[in-house]
Amino acid sequence: MSEPSDPVALPEGEVGLTVDELAAASGLTVRTTRYYASLGLLPPPERRGRVAYYGSLHLARLELVRALQDHGFTLQAIERFLASVPDDAGVEDLALQRAMLTSWSGGPAERLDRAALDERAGRPLADDEVAVLERMGVVDRSGDAYLPLPSLAIGVELLDLGIPAEATGAAAESIRAHMESLVDDLTRILRTDVLADYRSAHSPEEAARLEQALPRLRQITLEAIVAGFQRAANAVIQRSLLR
Repeated sequence: MSEPSDPVALPEGEVGLTVDELAAASGLTVRTTRYYASLGLLPPPERRGRVAYYGSLHLARLELVRALQDHGFTLQAIERFLASVPDDAGVEDLALQRAMLTSWSGGPAERLDRAALDERAGRPLADDEVAVLERMGVVDRSGDAYLPLPSLAIGVELLDLGIPAEATGAAAESIRAHMESLVDDLTRILRTDVLADYRSAHSPEEAARLEQALPRLRQITLEAIVAGFQRAANAVIQRSLLR
């Protein structure tokens, strides 16, 4: 559980929301909102007598928590993620964090039973095939539920090609390791070379413009990764021909 922080004073001119109003604005129940607050996912509210009032910063933080949960983060992972958010992060910063998440993720995690997974795959899957798909990283397990990734169709196609399971698994692990390293590098560049300048002098208008630009940035980045792979493959082929 996160350590309690100091109460957040509402900005001048902001009336504030009661916990009931905050829950309604975020689409959560009052019970869930109170629970998240008890975990330290929300900073303490401003108190006026016996009534607690929450502001736009609380709402932005709660919306970020919801987005993280929708994309498969556990509460423990959400606590760790929020611990990395700067203490002075404002509403625009939190909205940007949420936009980054939703721009790069394929949508909320979908939980399927085994029959639904077979239907999604387009054919019945044997147990050993499901194990291969898990190793390939195109299906995750959560208890008895299966969480398919957008690349599930690619994994099933590889199975149908008859490629040995060890080869597909090893290739998938290599791709995953290199992609995670690449994402770490790109995220660091985005935070230090883009968002750092943005945070030093930004306005709500700039925040909205950057939020709208993130989906296009995702597309450009993916296109650049494919082009970079093609260049690297050509370079490897040319080197092999010169040996």
